[in-house]
Amino acid sequence: MVDVAVGADVGGTFTDVVLVVGDDLVTAKVPSTADQSVGVMDGIEKAAGKAGVDTGAIEEFSHAMTVSVNALLERKGAKTALVTTEGFRDVLEIGRQTRPALYDLNVEKPAPLVPRRRRHEVAERTTVDGVETPLDEAEIRDLAADLDDDVESVAVSFLHAYATPENEALAAEVLREEFDGNVSASHEVLAEFREYGRTSTTVVDAYVNPTIDSYLARLEDRAAEMGLPAPRIMQSNGGIADADTVRTHAVQTVLSGPAAGVVGAKRTAEGSADTEDLDGLVTFDMGGTSCDVSVVRDGAVERTTESEINDQPIRVPMVDVTTVGSGGGSKAWVDAGGALRVGPESAGADPGPASYGQGGTEPTVTDANVVLGYIGGSTALGGELELDVEAARVVLEDLADEAGLNSALEAAEGVFRVANAKMGRAIRSVTVERGLDPRGYGLVAFGGAGPMHAAAMAAELDMDAVVVPLPSGVLSAYGLLDADEKHDAVRTYRTPVVDADPDRLDSIYDDLEAEVRGDVASTRSPDVERSADLRYAGQSFELQVSVPEPIDVDVLAERFETAHERAYGYVIDGDVELVNLRTTATVPRQAPETTFEGAAAEPKATREAYFEGKAWETAVYDRSAIPPGASIEGPAILEQEESTTVVPPAWSGTVATDGALVLGRDDR
Repeated sequence: MVDVAVGADVGGTFTDVVLVVGDDLVTAKVPSTADQSVGVMDGIEKAAGKAGVDTGAIEEFSHAMTVSVNALLERKGAKTALVTTEGFRDVLEIGRQTRPALYDLNVEKPAPLVPRRRRHEVAERTTVDGVETPLDEAEIRDLAADLDDDVESVAVSFLHAYATPENEALAAEVLREEFDGNVSASHEVLAEFREYGRTSTTVVDAYVNPTIDSYLARLEDRAAEMGLPAPRIMQSNGGIADADTVRTHAVQTVLSGPAAGVVGAKRTAEGSADTEDLDGLVTFDMGGTSCDVSVVRDGAVERTTESEINDQPIRVPMVDVTTVGSGGGSKAWVDAGGALRVGPESAGADPGPASYGQGGTEPTVTDANVVLGYIGGSTALGGELELDVEAARVVLEDLADEAGLNSALEAAEGVFRVANAKMGRAIRSVTVERGLDPRGYGLVAFGGAGPMHAAAMAAELDMDAVVVPLPSGVLSAYGLLDADEKHDAVRTYRTPVVDADPDRLDSIYDDLEAEVRGDVASTRSPDVERSADLRYAGQSFELQVSVPEPIDVDVLAERFETAHERAYGYVIDGDVELVNLRTTATVPRQAPETTFEGAAAEPKATREAYFEGKAWETAVYDRSAIPPGASIEGPAILEQEESTTVVPPAWSGTVATDGALVLGRDDR
């Protein structure tokens, strides 16, 4: 275990840094910058200064960023071309049969990342059984010469290349010789069937790769100047990888930040509270721009192999996170029907909410929390930013006038409730809509704004337990220090389970294992897990289950049926089909152990705060001073540099040994 380690996570509004020196934990929060690497280095310097250590003493540097997802959301990725099999030029536009709005006759499909003029067909054909029409190498060289001058990246996705990659591999090889830019080949990105999903994922990889490569180059240069080690990057699957691996799997970084938060939430919640009686945990990350929610069940982070970001399907293993545009900086507004709305547009860090005093003129969730008294005028966000209470009141009064409400306070209460309702729907989407009862789960709250809304959210969802980790405002950065190194590989192999040859399966798994072991940067040997995607014959979706060793196809079928009954409540008397084989290599990481002592559980002040329309004289605590074992009775407000925790009336909490606050409802 290293003595000095740092984790840096970039959010839409702030960049969070956690520095561990021995058993001491030091945090810092700085505004995010246009070039994210600048804010990262600013934050590390700030944390190192607070800890009294030189940046050259840092032995481990882990990082989560939003470079990839921002490129997708803002459509600011690389100019990308697509090379595909003759007749399949329009796969990206045809998409799938499902539609987002079934009865909307005027719905418009989003424009593909690659316009039609940059989609090229070649005369080749492979099947799952082999090459039918060999690739003409000269055709690829001519195509490379004809690419638009502004093309920066090329995606190659040939029909059935997941099973027979020879033609695609040759095309990628020739393009890498002839084209001065990135080339992403589908059999390297996602060796899995379904043409649209595979092509879309490969295009996304090509689209974000140059942006990621450029960013990592700047980050590595700045890190070297400060004497920092090479950064290790959080992937969407909840695991860390070295920068070179990330460069060749850029699509794996689209949920880098949210994945780190879920990993950190799982560790701190399970270490701080008695979770044995709970069915699981719901992680609730409310930052400045958005809110991310996920589920932890059976001690494991829920993962998915299919997601969609800004209407772009992505089929790679990733932490199963649902995001809504409701954060502290989300703007409140009135729609054409006179209804109060929150988000998705955010005030960001510049100018930020009106209460930041930096020129913001539109009301936000943060401004509402200021008016409600949850954030006081003396509160210094990030330890530095003094708040302008009067500016918050003015913009909420303007909102009240527009919405037909009587006061800034009524408007603030409305904004608070609307934001909570929006986030509550997100939590229900990952619980109720999947057959899970949130009442049996604990809510783990983090992010700059999450602990402020957590108890109210839990009450709405009839949840009894809330856990607020000590570094809640920077938990994604903290999670980086606990994330294992992790690599995934997949290959489609479709056959009825009863016909599957265990020796053939073993051979494929050996190849996949060699692939993931080759990605491991650590000198330690990884643990390799085998899993498989199965379905009933005729179904269009699969469930992932672990594979017994030695392989027993009967046991494999039984595991699928158990998983199907758990997910959907029933099993059928039908044939079970094997679809995809997967391996995951994990190098466990020993997170730094930190200690927390505190000093006294006495409030430092009181102030008026509003709960359910009623004013309460509320105790205000310095959270960093509250020792383990101390009890907190609501209403109370616990302040720290990176976040504020609100304990409403009828709630109380106890501080765990690591400083986490475990809240419960007194009326239960």
